Amino acid sequence: MINPAKTYTIDEYIEILYRRIWYIIIPFLLIVAGACGYAFFAPRQYKASTLILVSPQKIPEAFIPATVTSKVEERLQSIAQEVLSRTRLEQIISELKLYQKEKNTLSREEVVELMQKDIKVELPTKRDEKGYFTISYIGRDPNVVTTVANRLGSQFIEENLKIREMQAAGTSEFLANELTAVKEKLDHVEAAVAQYKRRFMGELPEQRESNIKILEQLQNQYQRVGESLRAAQDRKLFLQKQLTDMEHPIGSQGVGGYEKEGRLSAGKPSSLQKEMSSLSPTPDTAMETVGEKKGSYESQRESLTRILDGLQARYTDNHPDVITLKKNLADLEAKKDENAAKDKKGASDVKRDPRYRELKNQLDFTDQEIARLRESEREAVRQIDKYRTRIEQTPAREQDMASLMREHQSTKENYERLLQKSQSAQQAENLEKRQKGEQFRIIDPARVPEKPFSPDIPKILLIGLFAGIGGGFGLAFLREQMDRSFREPGDVEITLGLKVLAAIPRIEEKK
Repeated sequence: MINPAKTYTIDEYIEILYRRIWYIIIPFLLIVAGACGYAFFAPRQYKASTLILVSPQKIPEAFIPATVTSKVEERLQSIAQEVLSRTRLEQIISELKLYQKEKNTLSREEVVELMQKDIKVELPTKRDEKGYFTISYIGRDPNVVTTVANRLGSQFIEENLKIREMQAAGTSEFLANELTAVKEKLDHVEAAVAQYKRRFMGELPEQRESNIKILEQLQNQYQRVGESLRAAQDRKLFLQKQLTDMEHPIGSQGVGGYEKEGRLSAGKPSSLQKEMSSLSPTPDTAMETVGEKKGSYESQRESLTRILDGLQARYTDNHPDVITLKKNLADLEAKKDENAAKDKKGASDVKRDPRYRELKNQLDFTDQEIARLRESEREAVRQIDKYRTRIEQTPAREQDMASLMREHQSTKENYERLLQKSQSAQQAENLEKRQKGEQFRIIDPARVPEKPFSPDIPKILLIGLFAGIGGGFGLAFLREQMDRSFREPGDVEITLGLKVLAAIPRIEEKK
């Protein structure tokens, strides 16, 4: 037993080694023999690798940005899932007749999983070495592994082109659909803006200054029209006065004769005057009042009729005052007819006067001018109200237009951005279709391996040698630890803690 508390000498180690020599030799020989047997009799496996370069886009991205911007590692994972799918691998297994022995004991899924384990996709670990990757396949037939490795490399390249074209086409289609939707929205907003401008034409913010100027012009025009209208009305009055003076010269009024007669009639019995004064104004007073009204026959007639009605209410028709007043009314009617005939004849003579006709024409023209000016005045008022309303409505229209223009500007900017992106995506799609974008290119195709990849005979033999040595010494150490016997007096003293009085050495019998 090896005691940790004891210090051993070289001779003691040699003695232990000599004593346990077979525990070392036998495991060593067995392990080395097993390693040699595995190295020389294990089935040979060959490995074929295809080196694929990630070739960058041929046209600088400053001119045509790529739509496929995912990292190579991420894209390789999706490509590997497609290439190493069950359907693809079953097709390769069937075409190349792989794993014939395994098919007898394993299911299809297990055979596919076995092939997936034999395929390795390796990326460089160093950052400065990125830009390529390796596809390897391990198998027993060197020609088959070469074919499979090249086949997988070609499928990786084809799948990469397919994925890039699909992504580019999908991006282009998505942007085209978005562009169409935004274009429809932009057209709708522009139509809404145009409709709003048509609906509220004249009330728009950009028309405010012009509306104010037009309003000032209309107000000035209204003032000028008013002045012209007043001047025309004054001119009309002047012309009317001139015509009236020509038609009724001073002293030609038909009232004087009646007044004289009326006064003579009124100067009859005083009892009539007393009665008339008690009921209403006297005929003299009535005639004076009538004279003050420019000899209006109608006014005179109404006054006398009113007095007559008052008298008839108190007296009979045979009363002298009633008879006198009736006679006055009859004389008034006769005088009216006589004066009317005279006026008609005088007016006929006046109308033939050239000056009268000229004044009449001027009066007609003035009436037309007044009518025109009044219409112009009314139109000016309507226009002033119209433009005042427009100016008052401008702040509300300004808010609405600001909201519409913000939406229009935002939609237009979005449309322009999408248009630019859509054009870039279309160019990128054409780039991928012409295979001018990033590509996978085989720079080192798989070759038929001359030496097996597995087993590695030197490595296995070296491992077997060190394993045999380690196993032998380990077994010897274990056996020594399990030995409980005392080999030296010191072992007894260390173990039992007692002094040894005497020791009998080993006695060997001589033969």
